[in-house]
Amino acid sequence: MKYSYYPGCTLKTKAKDLDRYGRLCAEKLGIILEEPDNWQCCGGVYPQGEDEIATKLSSVRALADAKEKGQDLVTLCSACHHVLKRVNHDMKQNETIRLRANNYLKLDSPYQGETNVIHYLEMLRDKVGFDNLKKAVVNPQTDRKIAPYYGCLLLRPGKVMAFDDPEDPRIMEDFIRAIGATPVKYSQRNECCGGYLTLENKKAAQKRAGAVVDSAEQAGADLMITACPLCLYNLDANVPEGSVPVQYFTEILAEALGVKEEV
Repeated sequence: MKYSYYPGCTLKTKAKDLDRYGRLCAEKLGIILEEPDNWQCCGGVYPQGEDEIATKLSSVRALADAKEKGQDLVTLCSACHHVLKRVNHDMKQNETIRLRANNYLKLDSPYQGETNVIHYLEMLRDKVGFDNLKKAVVNPQTDRKIAPYYGCLLLRPGKVMAFDDPEDPRIMEDFIRAIGATPVKYSQRNECCGGYLTLENKKAAQKRAGAVVDSAEQAGADLMITACPLCLYNLDANVPEGSVPVQYFTEILAEALGVKEEV
């Protein structure tokens, strides 16, 4: 299986582990991830204004590149996935945005939202299959109680992201079962951690992060996993030392597949 792969800026800097383990696991599973040439930052935040075209163009370039290769576009970072998926929806549904973006980029073939954007977790579920993933596990994470942290970017807006049920998701729980661990369901798993408030209102960010981690701890988790670099940073930075640790889901996957020691 071959996919276009958009890493995003943070996976080249602060979130190298999310990217590195994701690539190793993909190789182990027989998946080829092709990084587009000259990709640019997606902006990290989806621009709400319909007249805001400039900050959407880098996403359109990556989407158009995947279209030309005839490949689905896979992402790992929750923020990148959110931006790319929503911009792709704009290019499908909004004639004004589509016209302005194509006029500016002057692509050989106008882009109209043809690319299928999927998250790495969706690739594992829908392309690899969790049953096949389970067969590939060499180090089952038995006796581990893992709390999946979805946050808000993967799930909302629900109709556009179409990632999972925004109120009662299960994809990460099914992933945890596939690697042999026990998923921990807790009330704050799909609530915002306050990451975007960290610089503007640190107390509010600490309160939200604390609520998320406390909820996971009270439910009996010994580890939390996430796909979001901002969530990982915020949860690590704003909770007391000794709280339940937080890792990228690709790291625990690499451990289960027996490729972590290769890093």
